[in-house]
This record gives sequence, C-alpha cells and structure tokens, in this order.
Amino acid sequence: MDGARLWLGLLLPVVAALDFRYHHQEGMEAFLKSVAQNYSSITHLHSIGKSVRGRNLWVLVVGQSPKEHRVGIPEFKYVANMHGDETVGRELLLHLIDYLVTSYGKDAEMTRLIDSTRIHIMPSMNPDGFEAVKKPDCYYSNGRENYNNYDLNRNFPDAFENNSVTKQPETLAVMTWLQTETFVLSANLHGGALVASYPFDNGVQATGTLLSRSLTPDDDVFQHLAYTYASRNPNMTKGDQCKNKRSFPNGIINGYSWYPLQGGMQDYNYIWAQCFEITLELSCCKYPREEKLPFFWNDNKASLIEYIKQVHLGVKGQVFDQSGNPLPNVIVEAQDRKHICPFRTNKLGEYYLLLLPGSYVINVTVPGHDSHLTKLTIPSKSQPFSALKKDFHLPLRWQPDSVSVSNPSCPMIPLYKLKPSHSAATKPSLFVFFVTLLHIFFK
Repeated sequence: MDGARLWLGLLLPVVAALDFRYHHQEGMEAFLKSVAQNYSSITHLHSIGKSVRGRNLWVLVVGQSPKEHRVGIPEFKYVANMHGDETVGRELLLHLIDYLVTSYGKDAEMTRLIDSTRIHIMPSMNPDGFEAVKKPDCYYSNGRENYNNYDLNRNFPDAFENNSVTKQPETLAVMTWLQTETFVLSANLHGGALVASYPFDNGVQATGTLLSRSLTPDDDVFQHLAYTYASRNPNMTKGDQCKNKRSFPNGIINGYSWYPLQGGMQDYNYIWAQCFEITLELSCCKYPREEKLPFFWNDNKASLIEYIKQVHLGVKGQVFDQSGNPLPNVIVEAQDRKHICPFRTNKLGEYYLLLLPGSYVINVTVPGHDSHLTKLTIPSKSQPFSALKKDFHLPLRWQPDSVSVSNPSCPMIPLYKLKPSHSAATKPSLFVFFVTLLHIFFK
C-alpha cells in the first residue's frame, strides 16, 4: 500500500456523518455538492441532463482521475431510483459515496479500489417520481413513473421487438451518457423483491424463450455477477424472504424467466453500450420506513463493494497498428461468444472483456481486414484490482479512411429479428455485414 496515500487520507477533511433518512432533491444535492467540494481530489460531480420537471440528474464520480478517463482504468456505474417509489437504492448509494470517500487513504483495500476504478454513482434517475410520492406504500405509489407517466424501465430501445414509446428526457440523458463513457460493468437498483436479476429481460427463440429463459452469450459471467452480489446479502441469498413472492434459488434469476420485459435498461446497456448490467431488487417493501434504512445498509454494504470489484474480471488492453497508433472501432471478442452488436474498441483503441478464469480464443477484427486469433488463459488468481492485460499489435498501418472513427454502434432496432436461428451465431461475419448495412441506412 502506498504510504503517501494513507497520509493523504489523514489530511482529507472530515464531514458530518450522513444520517439514515430519506433525502429529497434539495438534501441530496447539498450532500453531493459537499462531498465534491471536500473531496475534490477524488470526486467529480456533474449532471448528465434534466428530468421532465427540470431537476438535475446528478452523477458523482469517484476515482483517482474523476474528471476524465484514463487508459486501462475501467468505468463502473450504479444507477438507482429509476422508479421513483423504489427508494432504498437511492439512500444506499448516498451511503456508499460517504463510505468510499471517507475510507480513501485510511482503508488500504478501498484506496486500491478507488485508484484502479472510475466509479460513477447516480442516486436518482427519476427525481420527479421520488418527489411525487406523497403517501409511501410498500407495493405501489404514484411516483413510480416519471412526470409524464412513463415507466423509465420500459422506455429504452429493445433488441427483440419494436418499442415505439416516446423516449423520455431521463432515458435520452442516460443513452447519451452511455455514449460518452466506456462503461464495463453496472447495476441498477430497484425495490419490491429480494433478488439479483440478469439479462436478458426480453427474448426470442434463439435466446431460449421456449425454455422460459433468455440467455446472453455471456450467461456464465452474468450468473457469476448476480451470485457475487446475492451471496453477500444475508437475506437475498436465502431467496424466499418476501411474502407472496416466488422463490429465487441462491437469490438470483434470469430476467426473462422471472417475467418478460420490453424496453428495459439492462438489456440496452449490454447490447448497445457493451456494458454488463444486472438489476438488484433490494427490499420486499418498495418504500420502507426510514428506521429500516440502517439494516438495508448493513445487508448490502459488502455486496455493493464486492460487485464493483468484478469490473476487473477477464482481460483488457489496447489494439495498435504497426506504428503503435491505437485503433478505434476494432471488433474484439472471445470466439465462442459473439454479440448481436459486436464489442469494439473505443477511440483510444481500448477493449475490456469480462470473462471468468479459463482458456479463450480472442478474435480481433479490423473492418476490411482478416481476423487475428489469439489464444490466452485467464488465471484463477489474477492480479488484484486488474484484469489480465493483453495488447494486440496488428500488421497494418492506420489511416483515417481504413478504420472508421465514427460512432460504430449498431442501429437501435430489433436486431434479433434479423437473426433467424441460433445457428446464426456461428456465422457472425455475414450478420455483422447486414448490421453494418442497416447502420448506413439508419444513420
């Protein structure tokens, strides 16, 4: 542990302890601004947009370089209060912020986590909904939807069927945010059950819906991520703590297997932002009494921290040309898990692949050139707070016309309707060709 940073922790200011109560917009903003001012060396507060009523959608970034991305430092995010009447996650994220900044330089593990990760925390995606709740209820309150009465977790583009609902300001702000950062891992926090739910939330036969499930190519990783969170929450892991609710073995479930959902945020993150996201249902009662909040913090603290660490799973690196120039928009994927929208390098030539320990063949493909296949093994005990690092140096010279630097995202249409059968997964190049053509027409 760097002794200088431990000394830094002793020099950082001490702010008043955050109390366990519900913080409305004014109180939440005051707390976030206080943290940003008192811990300016490791935090950055900004708004990604505004709600229908003009309330800021605040994000606090915690990290050694909070204002800008650094090569090799993965981006992580937590988002809460998407449904305004589901309140526990909102308060847990405020307490997580408090714990992170007050631990920096004093706790060696937390200091290493912050130094090696850029952590984005959005306590409330639906502040209008939260403020609209006048009579809190365990099951449903008027503030679930945004001010325009739209359910924000049914408001995103869907890869399986047309979702023609009007995109809301809060949704559009998050979609823009996802385009500006290279997010690797995420979770959105909800209430009304005790379970960690993982993609897909919607599906087609090719993803397994005939078996009452809908699985991603990275199902092993998603199950690991969900279990990582649930297993450290003493009540969630039991799987049966909510009355009149179904049981969830080990506290986890595939989203579609639970109930199909169109236009959800976790599917959108995975498909169009190449960010692994799960949904955390944290309380049987959506809006519990304030005196219960300390118990929720005690149950979730270890899970919240351990889940952030998972952003360092797998392999990461950069792709360069023969002159050492980083190559953007290069497809980098494990050969046996092709994504419907291929994972690509960012503008700095970076890639991040969340993979469990094991042997893989990594396929690196520059548009218009032959694929490069590389075998690698991810060890069971990797370096703490860092994925395996593997750079690729390709025998070609980068030219602006040879590798597109424009937004490589796939068109936001039901991509799985273009995939007639599961066998299409074994022929990714043809499918990518059709997706690229569609992108040209839909730009």
